[in-house]
Amino acid sequence: MATVELARDAELARKVAVKRLSASLAGDPVFQKRFFREARMAASLSHPNLVAVYDVGEDDGVPYIVMEYVAGETLAEVIARNGALDAQRAVDLLLQVCAGLEHAHAAGLVHRDIKPQNLLLGADGVLKIADFGIARTPDATRLTQAGTVLGTAAYLAPEQVAGERVTAAADLYSVGAVAYELLTGRVPYEFESLVDLAVKQRRQPPPLEGVPRRLARAIMRCLAVEPDDRPRSAAALAQELAEVSPEPPTQPLPRSQVTAATGVLAAPRRTLHVSYRALLVALALVAAVLVAGGLGYAYLGGDDATTPREQPARVGVLPRGDTPAESARLLAEWLRARAG
Repeated sequence: MATVELARDAELARKVAVKRLSASLAGDPVFQKRFFREARMAASLSHPNLVAVYDVGEDDGVPYIVMEYVAGETLAEVIARNGALDAQRAVDLLLQVCAGLEHAHAAGLVHRDIKPQNLLLGADGVLKIADFGIARTPDATRLTQAGTVLGTAAYLAPEQVAGERVTAAADLYSVGAVAYELLTGRVPYEFESLVDLAVKQRRQPPPLEGVPRRLARAIMRCLAVEPDDRPRSAAALAQELAEVSPEPPTQPLPRSQVTAATGVLAAPRRTLHVSYRALLVALALVAAVLVAGGLGYAYLGGDDATTPREQPARVGVLPRGDTPAESARLLAEWLRARAG
């Protein structure tokens, strides 16, 4: 789909990676749309475990993205050179993957192509997730034909292989497949076609030998056929991996920002200003109901309708502060005073 070149940013005097859409695809509006969508989505994210996007443009009609240059290697190269990694090393790498994914999922993005080739390990030991080329928002228009499978099949969740709806849970399956390979040096399933893979995914892969039992169980949960049987979020998976790690993890754990990996991903969170305003409106409605109830009670004469009642005092103007938060506090005090 694209080529990536090492370049130098003359303005900021730094190395960058320039990703160019293949010339054979540059004239295809569908591929162009997908390419620029990658840039927009990736540029909206900012996290130490995600490759940063600096710029986007066109050169002689060929779209390009300027990205952070990661001096290091992919996890695919690490596995090819070292084979299986020890459990502690694998967990530390997986925690970084979970941290980056939790940030992306909270923004409403599903990567859909988590695999060792897209996990870049810098010389400083920081792992970064790259290539949101086939990522999509849950409500985005499908740019692929129905049933078309994108990504590398060995790491695809069963629902991706079947061309079904994909949620963040699919990324967690892929993390499980990567974890399996990190600990064994091989992918969970050997297959000859997508049909063959779909059949084999109905059964558990060969057991993880020489791996702590609780860690193996956590990874197998990621590889569950049903999305609902997988961890609820990338943060929940990170917590589980940290708890079963042979030693205390060296990576900080991400905080959970989504409620369920299989549900609709979180919309942008509203600001506190909006929340306080909503609280103020609610309190004002409560005040209006209480005042109306009090007036009606006094008008009807209370418990004894034959007893004359004085006309109720005027309520006056509801208190207002300089900010919605202060207005809400003053209104609450006003209600408490009259309730007494």
